[in-house]
Amino acid sequence: MRKIKFILLSVLTLLYIGPAMTSCEGEIEKYDIEAPDDIQQKIDSIAEEKAKIDTGDTVYVTIANSIVGAEDCSTPWDGATSQWFAVPSNRLLHIDFINHGSEANNWNNWNLRVADASENKVELFVIRSDAYGWGNSDFALSAMEFNYGELAASAGVEDLWAYFRSVMDGARVEMEIDHSKTGNVYVTATMYAQNGDILVEKYHQPVSATEDIYATLVCDGSWFDIKNAYTVTSKVQALEDFDAVSISVSGMPQSLEIGQTDFWGSAVATVTFADGSQAVADTADITFSVIPDLNTVGEKTVVLSYSKTKLGQAGATVLGYYTLNVVNNVVSIAVTKKPSLETYYIFDQLEGSKLRFDTCGLVVTATYADNTTGVIANNSLVFDSIPATVGTPEVKITYVGSTNEFTTTCQVNVVKGISEVGKADYSNVWWTTFTPDVPVQAGDSVVLKGMLYSRSAENYHSPCVILRKADLSEYAVTRMDHFGWGTSWNDDVVKTSNWNWDFFKQYLTYSLVTITVKNNGDGTANVKYDVVYPNGENHFQYYTNIAVDSADLQTAIVLESSYMVFF
Repeated sequence: MRKIKFILLSVLTLLYIGPAMTSCEGEIEKYDIEAPDDIQQKIDSIAEEKAKIDTGDTVYVTIANSIVGAEDCSTPWDGATSQWFAVPSNRLLHIDFINHGSEANNWNNWNLRVADASENKVELFVIRSDAYGWGNSDFALSAMEFNYGELAASAGVEDLWAYFRSVMDGARVEMEIDHSKTGNVYVTATMYAQNGDILVEKYHQPVSATEDIYATLVCDGSWFDIKNAYTVTSKVQALEDFDAVSISVSGMPQSLEIGQTDFWGSAVATVTFADGSQAVADTADITFSVIPDLNTVGEKTVVLSYSKTKLGQAGATVLGYYTLNVVNNVVSIAVTKKPSLETYYIFDQLEGSKLRFDTCGLVVTATYADNTTGVIANNSLVFDSIPATVGTPEVKITYVGSTNEFTTTCQVNVVKGISEVGKADYSNVWWTTFTPDVPVQAGDSVVLKGMLYSRSAENYHSPCVILRKADLSEYAVTRMDHFGWGTSWNDDVVKTSNWNWDFFKQYLTYSLVTITVKNNGDGTANVKYDVVYPNGENHFQYYTNIAVDSADLQTAIVLESSYMVFF
């Protein structure tokens, strides 16, 4: 038997203690009590079983560590995480915790990582408390909703993120991760700020409908005090369904030779549903109501129909159509106008890697059997890739006709730049890849020119300019897409641009970007992005009157899911 020592801390006990305790000056007595060797094991076992008690539909989860991260907010990104919480299909995980953030940056608060059930816990997505995130191919920032702007406006606060940082430290968070058997996960974080405001952030994404998913809280200049966690039955047992209201077609052939019969080619049909959402239709679900005569020259009309709901059930029928031209047989092709982009910049590409040939502005003309000519649509041509090797390669262009194959070439230039930043596979996440900091003296400007390569999934897959001091404390971060933040980011900053947002992402890759950072010498700085799209269009983003210390200003570029080759 082992002995456990108990120290009497007070003479006020439930049992009367006699003369041995008459003196207050004596040493407090210690008592030895015989206890079983396995008493601690039994205590732990009882606590664990109590935590797992199934109270109706509620199953409580044992919290391994209630305090996650250093309480001085010194834990860096991913330096500390909570335990992995399993979320089976058709269950909702509820976590209550107190969020503590450094208030230095928006992201210095809670972060949620959701992973699959594999041994290595492959990441499905990460969402941050500041309405940002990343993830696999199913991740879409457009699926995120939050009410922070409304709260800031109702409070009369002009700087949204300053408001956000101020109310998040000490906020109580009720987080729900609902793993629906419909094959989706729905995350709702309700944050009760100490000033009485209630912040809400929501996100959803497809996941396995049958396999468990796992969730963990991640520190980044923050720490959490987890109060409890439990699971209940999923709230989402079925998804609301909607009828299709319209269908449109893109990427279809613009012309066919007599004898060719593939009037669909690589076309894509996009269906719009009654709730405003859109989806690409499976060609197996499309019915062609009118198939034109393809044996005579002239303009033809193709009519198609679609009759499924958003969830794939039988529904209302919608009609769509497009036109194409039937032409005589091609006898030759030639490049009659070179593409807008003729020079490509590389730096340290892997041996044997290729670049996509950009066809913006390219015109390829066909000569037909009757000696007439006509432009061949680029989607009817096949283009070879460009070797990522310095030189002047000829890019092969192929047209497959009804009876013959025709080729021509287009010469381009491949030039080696002076440096690069980012990763060529677009794997660089936010705040990981930077250019070296460059001082900007009062009255001077720093100019950086480069070719941008981008994943193009979001507007912010483009360069950001950091303005900061030599000690790296920031004045502001400005993005190329008309957005920014920082201690100097306020209503005094003037933002101007001429973007067409419908095409911004589409033309990011191969854009030629000139970034100019000017230290005005009067306590302000300007940042300008001059951008030439690969189709030849010119655009700009301009920020002026950013407050800085003109005697202590340096700048750097940071990119996410993109990279730049400077020249």
